Amino acid sequence: MAVGRSSIIAGIAGLVIGGGAVALASGGVDTDGTDRARVEGIVKSYLLENPQIIPEAMEVLRNRDTANVVKANRTALEKPFAGAWAGAEDGDVVLVQFFDYACGFCRKSNPEIDRLIAEDKKLKVVWRELPVLGPDSQAAAELSLAAAKQGRFRQFHERLFEAGRPAPEAVAQVRQQLGVRPMPGDADAQAEMAKNFQLARSIGATGTPTFVVGDKVLQGAVGYDALKEAIGQARRRS
Repeated sequence: MAVGRSSIIAGIAGLVIGGGAVALASGGVDTDGTDRARVEGIVKSYLLENPQIIPEAMEVLRNRDTANVVKANRTALEKPFAGAWAGAEDGDVVLVQFFDYACGFCRKSNPEIDRLIAEDKKLKVVWRELPVLGPDSQAAAELSLAAAKQGRFRQFHERLFEAGRPAPEAVAQVRQQLGVRPMPGDADAQAEMAKNFQLARSIGATGTPTFVVGDKVLQGAVGYDALKEAIGQARRRS
């Protein structure tokens, strides 16, 4: 989601000198170029005098862009694959987590997710498989989606993370304990993972865990407090 030069000018102009400047800087007003050059000159001068605002302004623009992408893909993000969800079926806020069974930071986040579900009876959590850490992750994700189809996702999810990295022996042991039937080459599972990779790219996810709450994307093991605050913000905006 790269931000182009004209978007930067328009966005920073809006932050610095108001909405009318955005229309001029972005070409939204038909002029002979004089007004546009004047606005760009004002923005350039301001930035040269106050370079510390550039990172903040860029972050604001990125967040706006991300929020628009999330809104456009909300149904795809928040609709779970079979039983890969927990909490309130019709929750007023949905927390989406992209995860990988080989991701230590995902494992670290699990108790925080469990706590949020236990405390917030209006929260729905949806898990999306994003096996980015190698063949073992891929194999674990395929079996996890089979477990979701067979009504055993949550148990599989918790036990495999408790087992540590998803080595074939650990995956086989958890599968046998829960009676999950492998579904090699399952078309639904393959389509789900392809969709998840596309969604992750669209929101600028750089790894796991990545969380989506409301219009916000949080990357990494951000912790209980940050997730709870994002849930509260989403609820207040709904």
